Amino acid sequence: MKEEISKTSESNNTLFSEEISNEGLATSEGVSGASTWRIIIKRFRRNQAALLGMGILGFFLLLALISFLDEFLYTYFNYPIFPYGPNDIFAGGASSFEPPSDKHIFGTDNVGRDIFVRIIYGARISITVGFLAVFVSLSVGTFFGLLAGYFGGIIDSIISIILEILLAFPAILLALAILVILGNSLENAMLAVGIVYIPYYARIVRGQTFVERELVYVEAAKVLGAKTPRILTKHILPNVLGVLVIYSTLGIGTAILEVAALSFLGLGALPPTAEWGSMIGDGRKYFASGPHLVFFPGMAILFTVLSFNLVGDGLREALDPRFKR
Repeated sequence: MKEEISKTSESNNTLFSEEISNEGLATSEGVSGASTWRIIIKRFRRNQAALLGMGILGFFLLLALISFLDEFLYTYFNYPIFPYGPNDIFAGGASSFEPPSDKHIFGTDNVGRDIFVRIIYGARISITVGFLAVFVSLSVGTFFGLLAGYFGGIIDSIISIILEILLAFPAILLALAILVILGNSLENAMLAVGIVYIPYYARIVRGQTFVERELVYVEAAKVLGAKTPRILTKHILPNVLGVLVIYSTLGIGTAILEVAALSFLGLGALPPTAEWGSMIGDGRKYFASGPHLVFFPGMAILFTVLSFNLVGDGLREALDPRFKR
């Protein structure tokens, strides 16, 4: 087993070294950290789909920043960017179910609120909730994954049993059960999604830690007298981060979709919050008279989740030296 791990590690290093040599980035002292990062960036930039994802993601992040700026200017200077707020009923004298026009780009909803402004404010809510949900699951999952993978034995058995129990439930059903206990709100929906995906990150970190703990640099750290917390945080964790970056990027898109689904069912964001899932849930009742109530927030969810998936795939290709185009 140790021989296979050693061969795999040498193979990975060889692949990086060969590519760096091909790119003209090799140094006389071998592969430097700066050269490795330059190769990673170059590999990412070669992926056209990943660059497209970055562009789409940058656009929605810009929308989120615009909503922050609009709210700030209105609160402190009474001079907003948009003529209507996200919750203004019959904004600017508009009527219900107005189709897209030059005055209301995406039309109005059933009470005359401007859908374009609500989608912009929804970008801030959905992206923030996605990042926070992944932060919860990533931080807790990484902690327990490191413990299980490094110590093994009874600690690994106990943690693995708990993880298997959580994984036995479908994600959406487990999130619904947590919301029944915590109550309906956007914050609780975010927390529920974060708890649901803890086992996924814990298993990833556990598997990587099993491999890393057998390598020479960990044994050397032990011989030099390094304590367990230092070995876990300074030696093993940095070597697991590459995999975590990939899965957490993909996980943000999944978290946005899950929270939107809970809000669609009326268990996440409560009216009149401008959240994409709740906008679809409210608009589906009026689909016949106003299909744009569902179409535009649905497209916002689609492209946001797609952008995170494309960026995650690009990072996987860039960070995995065994991946060949």
